[in-house]
Amino acid sequence: MFKRAVIASIALILALAVCAPGFAQEQKSSETESFVPELDSFHEIIYPIWHDAYPNKDIAALRGFVTQIETLAGKIYAATLPGILRDKEAKWKAGVDEFRKSVEAYKAAAAGTDDQALLDAAETLHAKYEMLVRSIRPVLKEVDEFHKVLYVIFHKYLPDKKYGEIKAVAADLKLKAEAVTKATLSKRLESKAEAYQAAAGKLLEATQELEKACAAGAGPAIEQAVELVHTRYQALEIVFD
Repeated sequence: MFKRAVIASIALILALAVCAPGFAQEQKSSETESFVPELDSFHEIIYPIWHDAYPNKDIAALRGFVTQIETLAGKIYAATLPGILRDKEAKWKAGVDEFRKSVEAYKAAAAGTDDQALLDAAETLHAKYEMLVRSIRPVLKEVDEFHKVLYVIFHKYLPDKKYGEIKAVAADLKLKAEAVTKATLSKRLESKAEAYQAAAGKLLEATQELEKACAAGAGPAIEQAVELVHTRYQALEIVFD
């Protein structure tokens, strides 16, 4: 009797947690975060490989990592991208294919007797992992913050014609577009600065048009303005391809 009561209490607690606003918010926010937990977990193994075993040419350690590499890589193969990264699906799959090849090459080298081949395989594994991370990582914090708001507008509010919700966030979207125009590119991206500024300026103009459309209150005009913002955002992303 006591055991049944405990089980019932646990079930009730879990049910309340799922229905709680905080839980719903957590579920919603995960869809707008450019984060793949399985990819982050692989860093647990690539770090000791690249920063310890590889530079020290510790062949025994490199061979000993195979099982953990297989386990963590398998989770990456099965990972699902969050909604906000849906536009990067093709690039992600191509990156996963290349990463998978590097894992298989590492396993083959670890099973062999050629120490240099294993060191080369470790270097390739690291490179393919980094490329996979870069394929989904936001280039700039400001661009990522803008995309989080645009994602909800374009994929949630617009299809359901929730014009009131779009109006409520239009000003915030414009502020985030202004931040995008003021962002500083890293040295690695300095050569793209001119193209970035041009695309960022057009993105800001589109958000200003959206704000005007929202003030006018016309549904079709709001839809067109949102579509333009989305198109301009895609043009901004292409700068970094």
